[in-house]
Amino acid sequence: MKLMNRTRRGAGGASDANPKPVRRVLAATGFVLLLGLAVFQSSEPIHAQHAGAQPEHSQYAGQQHRDVTTLSAEDLSALRQGQGWGLARPAELNGVPGPAHLLELADQIELSSSQRDALERMYQRMKGEAIELGSQYVEAERAIDSYFRAGDFSDERLMELVQNSADAMARLRFLHLSYHDRTLKVITDKQTRAYNQLRGYEPGPAAAETGRCSSVPPGHDPAMYRKHMGCP
Repeated sequence: MKLMNRTRRGAGGASDANPKPVRRVLAATGFVLLLGLAVFQSSEPIHAQHAGAQPEHSQYAGQQHRDVTTLSAEDLSALRQGQGWGLARPAELNGVPGPAHLLELADQIELSSSQRDALERMYQRMKGEAIELGSQYVEAERAIDSYFRAGDFSDERLMELVQNSADAMARLRFLHLSYHDRTLKVITDKQTRAYNQLRGYEPGPAAAETGRCSSVPPGHDPAMYRKHMGCP
């Protein structure tokens, strides 16, 4: 009996004498469990949200109903009216103006009557050709749509259609750029500088800001005109 009592006291004494390690283990274990529970609870709504989320629609959604999928209604209108469509931007932004905008600023850059007549004839020729070439480009793009809708695929036929579209665009772009070249034979260097200042391409008087965006010249689509002129 004495030996048993001593054993019990010894066991009890050893346990009671140093309880801190056991408490530390229990505390650490509890902390880890609480931390894991908190992470699980915080992440659960995210998983649930992803599980119920719908995939985002393509930025092209709705364009499948266009008359020509690659061209908006504004694009079609500009091409059918023989407008520049931004194709002559390399000439315009490098200081070589086109006939349409020169005529719009005729008073500010002091065009003579003979200069106006020459530019007007130039513009009318360019517009007539642009309408024809623009129509060819639209039809070339429409043919590509028809190819994919028909479902009868052929690399040779597709290459032919893509090349037709590229050729039509090249001719249309060349037309607009080439008429910018020709204006320099009609206007003076002084008028060219004045034009570029009024358009904001070179430092100079800001006289053109008044009225440049407030009125749209006849025959121009208002939205396309303001976009091309850089109006707010």
